[in-house]
Amino acid sequence: MKLGLALPKARLTADDFRFARQAGATHLHVNLTEPQPVTERMRASRERYPKTVHSDPNEADWTYEAFRDLRKAVNDQDLILDAITGFEPAHWHDILLDGPCRGEQMEKLKTILRDMGRAGIPIMGYNFTIAGVWGREASTVSRAGARSPGFHDPPQPPIPNGMVWNRVYDPDLYDEENPKGYAGQITHEEQWRRLEAFLLEILPVAEEAGVKLAMHPDDPPLPTLRGTPRLIYGPDHYQRMLDIHPSPSNAMNTCVGTMAEMAEGDVYEMMDRYSRTGRIAFVHFRNVRGKVPHYDEVFIDEGDVDMIRILRNLKQNNFDGVITPDHSPSFAIGTSWYTGKAFTLGWLNAAIGIVEAE
Repeated sequence: MKLGLALPKARLTADDFRFARQAGATHLHVNLTEPQPVTERMRASRERYPKTVHSDPNEADWTYEAFRDLRKAVNDQDLILDAITGFEPAHWHDILLDGPCRGEQMEKLKTILRDMGRAGIPIMGYNFTIAGVWGREASTVSRAGARSPGFHDPPQPPIPNGMVWNRVYDPDLYDEENPKGYAGQITHEEQWRRLEAFLLEILPVAEEAGVKLAMHPDDPPLPTLRGTPRLIYGPDHYQRMLDIHPSPSNAMNTCVGTMAEMAEGDVYEMMDRYSRTGRIAFVHFRNVRGKVPHYDEVFIDEGDVDMIRILRNLKQNNFDGVITPDHSPSFAIGTSWYTGKAFTLGWLNAAIGIVEAE
């Protein structure tokens, strides 16, 4: 098992890479979907609704040359670039919504996967959801009042048209005050149909490129969120996704925290069952207290889950991929993101070493 760290776009610097290596990580996962500077087309929408986040990607970030250069920069700091952890909403909103630009966007994603393969980046993480990760709020329930996210059954307003994944992709369509309809108000079976169509078309390209598609469970793991259906919110849903296609490129990004939050199922049984398939691409590692619709994310060593037991199970089932800390509570002093990650990386590095030596 290998120790990794996930970095947002704003932290793709040599100093951040060195921080990861100093804290014991050997692999990096990067998120290129961080907010970009707002273009003129987006400006009026941002001014009208200042709390909105827009999906307006710098297309140069999604090219073979950019992937190649990023991999080299990571390698130069004695690290391995293992995964990119999500598609930009602007690149695939009509794939999620089955809209008029679906075909064009499928070709865009195929090009991205081919370019990743050429650059030697072996995994693309994704989550086939319209609502994205939504509804969490920070509180001080972790040890000694550390701030960390939680979910406590908030009201769920529908998603105005022009938005997916909490990001505005079309400012001409999006109207927060007087919505021009709502996104994703469909059945679960329709959402599964869209996922199946997506996978059956893109998996041959992913296989040829040598890239795995690693699907994350829905967080929070509720049957519906903001009126939109969720797919991976219960113990057997990953199996339905795996059964769509037997390709090794049809893989999972299992998240221990999200699976522990599920209202039904046992996180130990789920991790054991799915790690036996050999199709876990990588693991997100965090601890939680509670289950939907009420749970809190806490320090790695204080939640409901026996994290050492999870590691022993992964070892027993011959998982040899990357494990990354997920969200981390913030410390009272220091730069909170770094101190939280450093604590979790240190704990996980020691725990992996102990389990591997047993």
